[in-house]
Amino acid sequence: MQVSVETTGALERRIEVSVPRERIEQAIDERLKRVSRTAKLKGFRPGKVPFKVVKQQFGAQVRQEVLSDLMQSSFAEAVTQEKLNPAAGPRIEPISVGPEQDLKYRATFEVFPEIELKGVEGIAVMRPAAEVTEADVDAMVLNLREQRPRFEAVERESREGDRVTMDFEGQIDGAEFEGSKGTDVAVLLGGGRMLKDFETGITGMKADERKQIDVPYPADYHNAALAGKVAKFDVHLKKVEEKKLPELDDEFCREYGVLEGGIEQLRKEVRDNMERELGDNIRARLKQQLMEGLLAANPVEVPGSLVDAQVREMQVDAARRMGARDASQLPPADAFTEGARRRVALGLLIGELIRTRGLKLDRARVDARLAELASGHPEPEQVIKAYRQNADALRQIENIVIEEQVVDLLLEQAKVTDQPATFKDVMNFGA
Repeated sequence: MQVSVETTGALERRIEVSVPRERIEQAIDERLKRVSRTAKLKGFRPGKVPFKVVKQQFGAQVRQEVLSDLMQSSFAEAVTQEKLNPAAGPRIEPISVGPEQDLKYRATFEVFPEIELKGVEGIAVMRPAAEVTEADVDAMVLNLREQRPRFEAVERESREGDRVTMDFEGQIDGAEFEGSKGTDVAVLLGGGRMLKDFETGITGMKADERKQIDVPYPADYHNAALAGKVAKFDVHLKKVEEKKLPELDDEFCREYGVLEGGIEQLRKEVRDNMERELGDNIRARLKQQLMEGLLAANPVEVPGSLVDAQVREMQVDAARRMGARDASQLPPADAFTEGARRRVALGLLIGELIRTRGLKLDRARVDARLAELASGHPEPEQVIKAYRQNADALRQIENIVIEEQVVDLLLEQAKVTDQPATFKDVMNFGA
C-alpha cells in the first residue's frame, strides 16, 4: 500500500492512498466464498450455487462493498503508518475504482495540534478569603421567613409590601382592550407584576375605596397595540393585607425539614449549606482563573471540525432549554462559535495535561460524587445503580471528576493571592 501526504493547512492534511489490485481481488474472492455458503438462487439448493454463478450474480455488489470497506480500513492503516492523528473523520474522494485497477483515493482531514504545554506552574489567581458569619446566617434565615409569609387584613392605606385585592376595568380611547378587566386580582405592591404607574396609582388606597387612574404604556411594550398609549382604569380596591413573617418556632423549623433541635439546628443546617455553596463558588472562581491562565499561556490552533461539532452541541442544548421542538428552531451558530472554540481549546489542553502528568481517574472521588448526587433521594442506592448502568451519564460524572483533579494540580502550582471578601461578594459574582 502506497501513501503520500500533503499539508494543505495548519491542521489539514490530504493523503493519497493506493491499494494493490491483488488485495482487492483477494478480498472480493473471500467475501464471494462466504456469500456462496448461504446464497439462494432459483434452481439451486442453498449453499450449492456454483462459484461462477455466485460471482455473476453478486460480483458487482460485493465489489462495491469491498471497495468501501477497504477505503475505511486502509485509511486507518495509512494514518497509523504516517503517524497522523485525525481529529475527525475524513472526506474521501475516489480516484481509481475500476476493475483491473489498483484502488486509489484521496482523503482530506484535520489532525490534532501538537501541544507543548507552557506556563502550567505559577498561574496567578486571586482567591476570595470569605467566610460565613452570624450576620450572613441571620440574613439567610430572614430570607427563609420571607418565603413563608402570611397576610393580615388592615384598615390603613396601602403601601409597598402590602398585598391588595381589587377589581378593575380599563379603556383606551373609550374602548376595552385585551387584559383591561380583572376581578379579585391579588397584587403584591412593589412586586413588579403590574406596570409601575398602575402600582403607584393604587398605593395609598384603602379597602373599599374606588379610584380612576391613568396608566401610560411604555413605547416598547411587548403588545404593540398598547405600546405608547394611555389607559384609564376604574379601580375598586377590596382588601389591603399586611405581610407578616412567621415566628422562629418549631413549626417554622418543621416546614424546612428540621424535626428536632429547633431554631439552633435549623441555623446549623443553614450554615452548613451556606459554607458548602461558598466553597463551591470560590472553587468555581479559582477554576475560571486557572483555565484563563492556561489558555493565555498556550494559544492553540483548534480543528474546525471539532469546533463545528461543539457549536452544534451547544445549539441543541440551548434549543432544548428554550423548549424548541425541531431543528428549524435552533439558535444561530454564530452565537456559539467563540464559546465552542474556547471549549475545544481547553479540552485539548486539559487532555494534554492529563496525558503528560499521568493523571488517573480517582474512582473514590467518582463514588463520592455519585453518593452526593443520590443523597437527597429516598432510595439513593437505586440512583447510584442507574448512573452506573448508564454509560453516558457515568462518563459525564467521570469527566467532571478528572477535570476537578486537573484543577487541583494547577492550584497546587499556582501563585495564589488571598483577597478579603464577604459571603455576599462571592455569591453575587457574575450576577
